[in-house]
Amino acid sequence: MTQVGEGQEASESAPQVMTFGAPTVGEILAERYELAQHINDDSAGRQVWRGVDVILRRPVAVVLRYPGGDSAMEMLQAAVAASRVIHPSLVGVYDAIDEADRAYVVREWVDGESLREIVAEELLDPTRTTAVAHAVADAVAAMHATGMVHGNIHPGTVLIGDDGRVVVADARADSADTPETDVRATGGILYFALTGHWPHTEAGRSTLPDAVRDAGGAIAAPRQVRAGVPAYLDDLTMDLLDPRLALPAADVLAAELARLDSAAEEQYYEDAGPLRLLSATREVVSGAPGVPPEPPRTAIRKIAAGVAGLLAIAVAGLLFGISALANGDDDPTDLPSNSPAAAAPSGSTDGATAPKPQNFALRADQVRVVDPPDGDRSGLDDVAKVVDGNDNTGWETSGYKNAKFGNLKPGMGILIDLGQPRTVSSVQVTLSAPGVSAELRTGDQDPGDSSSGDDAIVRTYKTVGQPLEGFDATKMSFNAFEPDQKYQFLLFFITEMPATSDGPFPFKIGVQEIVVAGLS
Repeated sequence: MTQVGEGQEASESAPQVMTFGAPTVGEILAERYELAQHINDDSAGRQVWRGVDVILRRPVAVVLRYPGGDSAMEMLQAAVAASRVIHPSLVGVYDAIDEADRAYVVREWVDGESLREIVAEELLDPTRTTAVAHAVADAVAAMHATGMVHGNIHPGTVLIGDDGRVVVADARADSADTPETDVRATGGILYFALTGHWPHTEAGRSTLPDAVRDAGGAIAAPRQVRAGVPAYLDDLTMDLLDPRLALPAADVLAAELARLDSAAEEQYYEDAGPLRLLSATREVVSGAPGVPPEPPRTAIRKIAAGVAGLLAIAVAGLLFGISALANGDDDPTDLPSNSPAAAAPSGSTDGATAPKPQNFALRADQVRVVDPPDGDRSGLDDVAKVVDGNDNTGWETSGYKNAKFGNLKPGMGILIDLGQPRTVSSVQVTLSAPGVSAELRTGDQDPGDSSSGDDAIVRTYKTVGQPLEGFDATKMSFNAFEPDQKYQFLLFFITEMPATSDGPFPFKIGVQEIVVAGLS
């Protein structure tokens, strides 16, 4: 089990693993983190341990580096920066400590394996490959939205949990890393999942086998290495690895992969493939060293699928990838000094940057529980805790005999009043357990905190995007908002719950935190 990614090749100066004075099983670090098992050593010479947070009683991964001090500064700074980005496809970072003789980072423990280990046993099929790349692009877009770069996208840093969750770990960008290197490496993830090879020249050096190449060094397409790769996935992978082509932004790539992921079983995609991310006449990057210009190619796709895809990408590219900062502080002066400045919008002529969505500061009086009239309107207390900035506190439903609220009502939810109509880009909900079915709805007014008012809300509010059924993680994100529409009233509505306790009423769920982001 890999709990820290064996990232890009370690430099020749990477520290060796310390043996004398090394930690032992049972040792407690910082009077809080008990070391339980030495898992492995990563490519940079750091020890990786499974541990337990003895205060919160939860498993953690502890990454130790010898020595600490100045030599560990990059690791610690990267961990602090990553801790500010909350996203379901990013491993949560809990702590970063420097003790001079050693330094260590404490982060979320993921039960599962790295993509590197999984592909070593069996290549992924195209559908699973698309889903994994979608999660990676989502995570990268979330980091880029806050001005940060991951810098270490690699099969060893992509973890796939036993519950199917895909997360990215071990961010450690340096001055040579840019948003483009992250996007290019995401293309490398696609190539590796499909072929078992990593494109060294295009995506970064590695101990993994290099991509298959011809006598001239040109990379072989996945379809040339392995049968059964759809043309559209082959094209997308090769576009991302081609130095002659301009790369899409991470949020645009994530939107395209989301479309392919959700439409993986639609027959017309298998026939001709979707419209490419790039224009039909692909843009050749000038000055790519050692690469002759490629004659423009045209990609004739099905008109209906192509136009719909292009519109979806354009909309999602404006709004996708905004993540909640753990401390709610969006002050750009708090970002690392090497964080790249936000790029000017495409087509901008005056160098001005587009306004960045921010998390709305929600008060307790802006949220309330919605319980349809068939319910008894019990369990309405503590709802203010869903906007207190603390994932460890929240509101919880009562217990029920079955997942669908005992068949007494269609569900329960939390109404959010933004105070005035606003442009919304995302709503993120943190739950106490996975396995929830829920949806996000919107309406024009709040008819009142009463049984009749709740009934009117449930009957009249319209769904935003697609419902999430049996969601296998604890952080739900809703992003399907129209850019030219303003929203004031949002309803997070739960329709099914998991069994989270024993006894005659085991079905219940807690909503720990709700974060809404957008433009004022």
